Amino acid sequence: MTSTDAPPRLTRLTFHGPLSEARATRIVARAAEALTAADRPTVLDLGCGWGELTLRLLQAAPAATAVGVDLNEEDLERGRALARARGLADRVEFAAESATDTARGPADVVLCLGSAHTLRPADAAPPHTADALRALRRLVRPGGRVVLGEGFWERTPTAAELAAMWPDARTDEHLHLGDLTDAAVAAGFRPMWVETANAEEWEEFESAYLADTEVWLAANAGHPLAAQARERADRHRATWLRGYRGLLGIAYLTLVPVD
Repeated sequence: MTSTDAPPRLTRLTFHGPLSEARATRIVARAAEALTAADRPTVLDLGCGWGELTLRLLQAAPAATAVGVDLNEEDLERGRALARARGLADRVEFAAESATDTARGPADVVLCLGSAHTLRPADAAPPHTADALRALRRLVRPGGRVVLGEGFWERTPTAAELAAMWPDARTDEHLHLGDLTDAAVAAGFRPMWVETANAEEWEEFESAYLADTEVWLAANAGHPLAAQARERADRHRATWLRGYRGLLGIAYLTLVPVD
């Protein structure tokens, strides 16, 4: 251990969001229908992180290829390592680039999980969901699928509840679930499947998100980086447990473009 060592990062997360193995399996199966029906099928993953769902889609559709774009090089390298380990490295590209105004696509399956905010125009006011959905409609091929993972309000938060969330949290930052689904229809989709993360998925995600840091802090209380790591972890936990827990939902919409 040296003074430059830091806590491990997100090693206990399979997905970078509240998503169970069972739900992921169902999402992949529905999206893979479009890949098995397409000629030379392709997947585009926007804000891909390490691209776990994309890799599973490639395993489900052996003829498919994929591109994932993200700005976090550490996550991208994790995706490349996972692809090599699964024998998929020649079928997927993990590109260090922004999803905003992407020149990638169109693709048969487009994944946008927690990344819709990257598709908004720079000067657009929230909510950004309609802008993101219009961009996604342009990026998916006829007969394809879009899988959108997007936040929504379970109910409108109060001013006190917003103050306990992330900086500058706003009531107009997210839609309610019905309005989110209506926005997808208005953008030129039919909602094949509407589902939402449950409390167990949220708790698994939030706990796994912090677990590496918490275990490291317990063993390294006097480390030069401990104070900073402790402050970040405590702030994130408070934002979750005292702020958006039970208020912020995550919807997973499997969308079919209208021809």
